[in-house]
Amino acid sequence: MAENVTSFPASIDYNAPESYSNIDDDLPPIEPVVGEPPAPLEILAEQARAREVESEKEKQAPRPPTRRRRLRKPDVSRLATQLYTISHLIFFSILGTLARLGLQALTAYPDDPVIFHSIWPNFAGSVVIGFLAEDSNLFCDGAGQAPRPTRPTDEAEQNTNRNRNSPNTSSSNNGTTQAKQLPNQIIAVINKKTIPLYIGLATGFCGSFTSFSAFMRDTFLALSNDLPSVGSSPPRNGGHSFLALVAVPVTTVSLSMCGLFLGAHIAIALRPWIPAIPRRRGIFLDCAAVLLGWGCWIGAVLMSIFPPVGHSDWRGKVTFALVFAPLGCLARFYVSLMLNRRVATFPLGTFVVNIVGTGVLGMAWDLSHSSTAIGGGGVIGCQVLAGIQNGFCGCLTTVSTWVSELASLRRRHAYVYGGASIFAGFAVMVAVMGGLRWSDAFEPGACA
Repeated sequence: MAENVTSFPASIDYNAPESYSNIDDDLPPIEPVVGEPPAPLEILAEQARAREVESEKEKQAPRPPTRRRRLRKPDVSRLATQLYTISHLIFFSILGTLARLGLQALTAYPDDPVIFHSIWPNFAGSVVIGFLAEDSNLFCDGAGQAPRPTRPTDEAEQNTNRNRNSPNTSSSNNGTTQAKQLPNQIIAVINKKTIPLYIGLATGFCGSFTSFSAFMRDTFLALSNDLPSVGSSPPRNGGHSFLALVAVPVTTVSLSMCGLFLGAHIAIALRPWIPAIPRRRGIFLDCAAVLLGWGCWIGAVLMSIFPPVGHSDWRGKVTFALVFAPLGCLARFYVSLMLNRRVATFPLGTFVVNIVGTGVLGMAWDLSHSSTAIGGGGVIGCQVLAGIQNGFCGCLTTVSTWVSELASLRRRHAYVYGGASIFAGFAVMVAVMGGLRWSDAFEPGACA
């Protein structure tokens, strides 16, 4: 008999759009340990629909007046929820971009043992998303731990198939217990997905902290022998180039997946000491996000237009990236809402933004390595191209959500999704960047 779980309300009752259920940053990577394997979520959903039919019949039947309930009106309106969500995404995308650029600068030093610096932000962002996905205290009222959704397992799938063929499936104790558990699990997922602060942290900060397009760029540069630490090395044979090509994806995916589970383990270890965010403080944070998010974005635009005297290089290193970062983050968020649930076993939204962002970064890289393409843009043109690569493309693409989806999919679906993402991203890089790199138009110092 599976253990009973009790749900607790989210810190604030938001009137979020139904499309927010398409967010893929909330599935915990660590499966709960119970007496019996959990049933797949799609099977539990079928049981939920059956319970809805039963509840409709109960509603039609006469009931005592004392048992009637009035539906609670959401604390926050639909428009305010969307405004808070956008503001959190803007603010945390700026923070995530600063964290990514800062960590890359800190990990670039003489005799660096890791020659591609995108690996550290991808690892660190995966740790944070693993912690947020596994945590069950921060976004509750403090009454207790909220239940966590379960993920499908092969053994659970076999048990479910046997139950389907059994004539007494609906009356089995296991099926009844799982059906009772489902509403609590769904409530836990929906509550988390409707909280703008959680969306800002998971989708905004972690998604902008990590970058799939930078990962694909480093994969191509490893193949072409253009990584910063080895750019002056002599030409190598094709076998060594193949080993360099394989090293970047294997290292990045392995460390990012390890970071995801490490963050989840940290959340489990710290669960007794993690406090809940009170209702009043949650409202205060939402209002502060409106001021900070839009204020920081406007400030980045003004600093790009009017840089401090003697510090015009800030535009190429930071401020232009901060101007383009919210655009990429918001585009990724809304594309994911529209496409992620089109194919249950293949998160199409994340796949599309990762591949499109990779292509845009490849084109910006081409322009920054061709003085003919830059034309009269000069320094400003190079700084804008750097901002597009580090800001827009870095926030449009994500590794943290990608590895979270890989961990939540069944094994065969995860291999198909992960392999297709890497293959398509690298193919785009070869098509976009390879044409210039292996031609006479390539100029390494065009935007040095």
